[in-house]
Amino acid sequence: MNDRLYFRQLLSGRDFAAQDPVAQQMVNFVYAIGDRATGECVLVDPAYDAKELVEIVGADGMRVTGALATHYHPDHIGGKMMGFKLQGVRELLGEVGVKVHCNEAEVPWVKRVTELSDSDIAAHDGGDTLMVGDIRIEFVHTPGHTPGSQCFLVDGCLVSGDTLFLDGCGRTDLPGSDAEQMYESLQRLARLPEDTIVYPGHKYHPMSSGSLASVCEANYVFRPRSKEQWMMMFGGGH
Repeated sequence: MNDRLYFRQLLSGRDFAAQDPVAQQMVNFVYAIGDRATGECVLVDPAYDAKELVEIVGADGMRVTGALATHYHPDHIGGKMMGFKLQGVRELLGEVGVKVHCNEAEVPWVKRVTELSDSDIAAHDGGDTLMVGDIRIEFVHTPGHTPGSQCFLVDGCLVSGDTLFLDGCGRTDLPGSDAEQMYESLQRLARLPEDTIVYPGHKYHPMSSGSLASVCEANYVFRPRSKEQWMMMFGGGH
């Protein structure tokens, strides 16, 4: 990795929010990405305990300058949905005055779940980039799990949210999901360099990361050889 790159993978219920039973059950990953030279960093999907996350990176000499949302589900960005409420970006903005960066297709969903306003959000298209100090983060629009699901590319690392796990992919039977779009998004990711390291949104596998080559070889979601086969296997949700 780039010597200036600050990159931490934090597991909910273990590395932070250790006493939160929901965080322990959901095993979300939060990522801190930044520039060691400038001390700036962003938090990807900062749910469960925003104050503790700010303190963790602060202990490394980093300050939070933004939040990146892979998608709108509360286990990733907090908020209210399906009868439960979690801490997340709303509480983060109470700690630090930053923007929440999400795909433009996800904005209405994010606002509905978190009650953020337009002024709190920076909307992006796929292919946009964000500079955090001298560190370049590329936004990759990967609809399927949700309309505005996005992944982040930084220095050969892919933070893949709920689009791609080391084993499996995000569900396609939830509000805003689309199995056909998920197929296209997975194919898009599979075309990245094979030595790209995949960092997923949940720890659903004994390993916490893996090369794209190994994921494409072992992950059952890449077994269908056509969109028609994919839809037969996954079109009904899973």
